[in-house]
Amino acid sequence: MTIQRRTLLAAACVFALASGAGAALAQSFPAKPITLIVPAAAGGPTDTVARLVAESMSKTLGQTVLVENLGGAGGTIGMRRLAKAAPDGYTVGVWHIAHATAPSLYNKLPYNVVEDFDHIGRITDVPMTLVSRADLPVGKVEDLINWMRREKDKISYGHAGTGSASHLCMVMLTHQLGIQLTGIPYRGTGPAMNDLLSGKFDIMCDQTTNTTNQIANQKIKGFAVTTKARVSSLPDLPTLDSAGIKGFDVSAWHAMWAPKGLPADVATKLNAALLVALKDAKVVERFAALGTAPVSAETARPEALRTHLAAEVKAWGAALKGIAAN
Repeated sequence: MTIQRRTLLAAACVFALASGAGAALAQSFPAKPITLIVPAAAGGPTDTVARLVAESMSKTLGQTVLVENLGGAGGTIGMRRLAKAAPDGYTVGVWHIAHATAPSLYNKLPYNVVEDFDHIGRITDVPMTLVSRADLPVGKVEDLINWMRREKDKISYGHAGTGSASHLCMVMLTHQLGIQLTGIPYRGTGPAMNDLLSGKFDIMCDQTTNTTNQIANQKIKGFAVTTKARVSSLPDLPTLDSAGIKGFDVSAWHAMWAPKGLPADVATKLNAALLVALKDAKVVERFAALGTAPVSAETARPEALRTHLAAEVKAWGAALKGIAAN
């Protein structure tokens, strides 16, 4: 046998072994628990969405999906960890609209939000609410807006860090009102909500998944929803658009990503498990109680998420241009 033939034979064997190993990995996946990174504190709205989905996916995949909360820096700490994880399917992450706005708010983002991740699928679009501490001395949303314009220098609001959904909502609102308020950053709206409940700041814009129960139990005041249509779980709250903030429409869509380079079969299994979760009766019921719903199977496709994310990056880049983060 010539040296050239031996070389070709050896290369073929290596390729066959590698292909076989890859196929075996895909067939056995998952063989151990999966870590699901949530780039926000426990107890917040994204944490709620992620844990409901993780519970359902655990049953489908036959392995526990463990949620790891890694908040800070508007979600970029957690997403950086995800981007650098091994692309084997054992580390995934759930984050929201802040992933699309990060390029407009951080000059040295350590990853490309579109290209450095594999897109597993979109989960849900969550409306947001404008809320306040329970003892704020105003009633209707129109009164709140007038109070904000009048007392702007004295008002503080909480948010989950620069670029978070709660921060973006208030940035857009104050921009349209032509005022600036004092923002207080937290590592998530879970801890922010705790401080709002104790009256440590005045107002917050947060997702219905974090505010619905608190409003219903009169622990905080609810004034308006941020979408153009009312929310069924909070039927008494008007829209900001109807209250005079014309065109105001902000929601926090959530999605699942993995590090770039997943084996195709592993990516398919993860998306399939996510699709099952989006039809899970418990998930649908809990989402409805929190003012949201799973997206359609078509919207949850990886390709649809990639297209949506790229469009959102472009749209928010234009919307945030010239708006000072505070």
